Amino acid sequence: MSRQHFIDTLDAYAKDGRTVQLWLRDDDAIAPTAALSLLLDLSARWNAPMTIAAIPANATTALARLLIELPLISVAVHGWDHTNHAPASEKKQELGLHRGEEAVLARLAEGLERIAGLFGDRAVPLLVPPWNRIAPALLGHLPSLGYVALSVFGPEREETPVKLVNTHVDIIDWKGTRGGRPMDILYAEASAHLGTGNTQSTNLGVLTHHLVHDDAAWDFLDDFFALTAGHPACQWVPVSALMHAR
Repeated sequence: MSRQHFIDTLDAYAKDGRTVQLWLRDDDAIAPTAALSLLLDLSARWNAPMTIAAIPANATTALARLLIELPLISVAVHGWDHTNHAPASEKKQELGLHRGEEAVLARLAEGLERIAGLFGDRAVPLLVPPWNRIAPALLGHLPSLGYVALSVFGPEREETPVKLVNTHVDIIDWKGTRGGRPMDILYAEASAHLGTGNTQSTNLGVLTHHLVHDDAAWDFLDDFFALTAGHPACQWVPVSALMHAR
């Protein structure tokens, strides 16, 4: 029923003349893989823009050669090297203050520079913190480093010095199977997010990690694209459109 409820929600949007702007963020890319090719094939098949959050320290020229030829793909900055600097008593975090503010900011500047240098026109000044966590004290420095937007997970509740472009549905069961979550639960979460919208356009961000996808994850993505790509209430958009939206 959750899938049907999601369809009913989209139908209600269409009836009211409202639009759902959909975007997909895939984290942890460093090199071409068979799994990444499957994801990119979905983008091409459904003419859907996607955002690849690449790890600057490890991103390869082979990945750059692959993505730079794909106009539907944007490449964001996924921290620096996806290393946890928090103690065992805290949740994992690369962009905390454990190394000192100056050291973290230097790496963020270097990360943006490397992604821009590798990926050219595909690169966007969007910071995607590893584990979706960043120390609040760092946020005010992001504009001076060249970042225009920040993407973490969850509702865009906070006021930040840069545009907040979040993801809202994470397809991976990190605390359980570490594979795809049940389709009905994912559709229920998508419906719940859309149910909070009261404007003419609502953003819905889907978070994926191609390196750990199993059949359940791919099945959901296949179904989700088939359902949304032709729906009159849905518009798959590049992240740049959300980054610069007012």
